[in-house]
Amino acid sequence: MSRPLSGDRPAIERDAVSKSYGSFAVLKGCTTQVARGEVVVVCGPSGSGKSTLIKTVNALEPVQSGTIRVNGLQVAPRRLRARTGMVFQHFELFPHLSVLGNLCLAQQKVLGRSAAGAERTARALLERVGLAAQAEKHPAQLSGGQQQRVAIARALAMNPEVMLFDEPTSALDPEMVGELLDVMAELARDGMTMMVVTHEMGFARKVADRVIFMDQGEIVEDAPCAAFFETPRSERARALLSRILHH
Repeated sequence: MSRPLSGDRPAIERDAVSKSYGSFAVLKGCTTQVARGEVVVVCGPSGSGKSTLIKTVNALEPVQSGTIRVNGLQVAPRRLRARTGMVFQHFELFPHLSVLGNLCLAQQKVLGRSAAGAERTARALLERVGLAAQAEKHPAQLSGGQQQRVAIARALAMNPEVMLFDEPTSALDPEMVGELLDVMAELARDGMTMMVVTHEMGFARKVADRVIFMDQGEIVEDAPCAAFFETPRSERARALLSRILHH
């Protein structure tokens, strides 16, 4: 997939980023950029550093060395998180709040929106992800796919410049995966800058502009989507694609 990208400066710049837990190196000198409006899928075997790579973008994972910028600014963690929306594997919704409450809380506390303004934004976003009728329910009353769509709407409510997804379909039943990927594909069509850690190679092939393949903490391949699927350069990437695509 290819869309016109806006702006000269990349939305995300990562230069020689390294991260360790004690003596174990999780990321080793990772350098890559994501253009505004670009969708980049991050894939690779388990334990390769995929989730850590995207979590460094919003300072959920501090790094030992290297620099990370979002829209040209190397900023403190709190300000960084205000520029990025994050959707996790396990939804991370507040169980004691309604769907509407989940979407309104941070808008009021962090952005300083009025209760009425936050509710207007929340209801418009719930409409966008197909959940307008679920606004008064609590998360436990929703399916996994619905909860993940609420999590996406909650992230969008903060007007992020970048959206990060960490294995957003991994906790879902197979029949729920398609509806979630449709919402993400729509975001991509609307020009949202996105980094997505996923094993859903069909989604990657449909939506991604570029694919980053990681192995043992290193970026092994960083290629346009078509090139990655048609002529992967590394043996590990070829093995992963063969296993996933012919499963």
